[in-house]
Amino acid sequence: MLTINVAVLLAVIAFFRLRRRTQARSRNEERTTAAIILALGVLIAPTPAGQGIVNILGQLASGVTQAGR
Repeated sequence: MLTINVAVLLAVIAFFRLRRRTQARSRNEERTTAAIILALGVLIAPTPAGQGIVNILGQLASGVTQAGR
């Protein structure tokens, strides 16, 4: 039996949707792409990889904040 990870499937769909030129997209397509990216983020967030991304982005934001002082 073949199983498909939903997060991987959404990542592939998002990759191919984002490859298109911006000028060729309608507002409906942009909203659909944004919804796919949001769903992908929700699926990745609770995983160890998602937590690592959150930690890295937190450190980056902290560094930028400290550099601005």
